[in-house]
Amino acid sequence: MVETNPMLEMETVNNELGKVEIAPEVIEVIAGIAASEVEGVAQMRGNFASGVAERLGRKNHGKGVKVDLAEDGIKVDVYCIMNFGVSIPTVAQKIQDNIRQALVNMTALVADEVNIHIVGIQFENLKHESEIDAELS
Repeated sequence: MVETNPMLEMETVNNELGKVEIAPEVIEVIAGIAASEVEGVAQMRGNFASGVAERLGRKNHGKGVKVDLAEDGIKVDVYCIMNFGVSIPTVAQKIQDNIRQALVNMTALVADEVNIHIVGIQFENLKHESEIDAELS
């Protein structure tokens, strides 16, 4: 049985101080923040555990991101909800570009795949119910 190392070891040139490793969770956080910065992304999709953590006041920046460190490279899957009315292909391309650039800038790693999964559309209510009630009165 081959034991897999969950850390990604950075390539170093003549570094006599030791090695540098990056956990996949770090890549998830970087990709999550980069994706949520793109205009048109309403929110990232999380799971039940991340939803409970957020309700308890803990921000989960890696929410909606799955990183796969395979022998053939780094694969990033992003699950997000878009705002209604945006161009999904345009926003998805901006998310891919933003994630690739953030990973290169912060880790010098190049993702082989950045897959964007649109799992929902968020509709914005133009007026809150209280504003509508005030207008009707």
